[in-house]
Amino acid sequence: MNRQPLIRAEHLCRSYGERQAVVDLSFELHAGEIVGFLGLNGAGKSTSIGLLSGNLSPDAGRVLIDGLDLAREPLAARRRLGYLPEHPPLYGDLTVDEYLAYNARLHGLARAQVREAVGRARRRCGLEHHGRHLVGTLSKGYQQRAGIAQAIVHGPPLLLLDEPTTGLDPLQIRDIRQLILDLGRDHGVLLSSHILPEVEATCSRVMVLHHGRLVFSDSMDHLETDSGGQILVSLRQAPSTQALAALPGVVKVESLGDGRFALGHRTDAQELTRCLVRSAVEQGWELVELAPRRSGLEQVFIELTCSDDAGARPNVEATGT
Repeated sequence: MNRQPLIRAEHLCRSYGERQAVVDLSFELHAGEIVGFLGLNGAGKSTSIGLLSGNLSPDAGRVLIDGLDLAREPLAARRRLGYLPEHPPLYGDLTVDEYLAYNARLHGLARAQVREAVGRARRRCGLEHHGRHLVGTLSKGYQQRAGIAQAIVHGPPLLLLDEPTTGLDPLQIRDIRQLILDLGRDHGVLLSSHILPEVEATCSRVMVLHHGRLVFSDSMDHLETDSGGQILVSLRQAPSTQALAALPGVVKVESLGDGRFALGHRTDAQELTRCLVRSAVEQGWELVELAPRRSGLEQVFIELTCSDDAGARPNVEATGT
C-alpha cells in the first residue's frame, strides 16, 4: 500500500455563526480503501465533504490531497480527486459523451486525451451504449452512473462520493454498490452516507461523525467480530455497574447511558438472562429491555449517536489505515 495518504485531513474546523459544524477533524485515507463516512442528519458530513473537496474553506486546519495542499495548490490538488455531490450537476441538454468531454476539459485534459478518457469512463460506469443519449432522458440510475463517470473521467486516484444511491430503487442501488466496489480496486474512495447497509456492503473501514466531531474509526472486519458474548440490558431504575458486575458470569459492564448496559459474560447466555430477570424483580430495577447485543455497525452507530455522552467520546484510531 502506498504509504502517502490520498487524503490527510489535519484538525479541520468550520463554523456557521455560533454553530460548529466540523470540530477538529483529522484522519487519513489510503489507496485501496473504501471508507464509509457516517453520521446522523446534521452531523457535519456534507460540510466535511465540502472542506475535503475544496468547495468550502476551513476556519482552521488543512487538507492534503495526495500530498498537495488543497489551499496552496487548489487546481493541482483538485485534479487528483473526483467528486460526486449528493445532487450531481447534470446538464440534461447534453449527450453523455458531451457531458463527460466537458468535464474532462474542465479538469485540464488535453483535447487529444478527451475521447479516450470519455470512452474509458463510460465503460467503467456501464454507459457503453448511452454515449449519444441526452443526459436528461436517462433513468435516475443511469443519471447517477453519469455523475460517477464525470467524477472519474480524468483518472483521479481519489473519489469523494456523497450519498451516491439517494433516490435509487433497490436494483439500481445494487448496481451502484457493485460499481463502487469495482472502483475501489483502483481508487481510494470516501463514501458519505447515512444508509448503514450500503456502508456494510461496500466499505473496508468506517468513520462516524457526531456533532461535527469524529468519534469513531475502525475496520469493518474488527466491527464484525468485536461484540460477541454480550447481553444488552435496559433498566428504568439503573443499579451501579458494581451491582451488575457482581452477577454470576459477568466479566465486563459497559454503561451506554440512560440506564442501558452491555454485559460481557463467560457463562451460558440463558442462565445469565434468568439471573438478570430474577435480580431485576428482587431489586426493583424495572427491566425495560433484555436482548443479545447486536454485533457490527448498527450497534456501534446507535451507541455513538444516540447516547447522551456520545459527543464526549474521544477519537478512536482517527488516523487508522
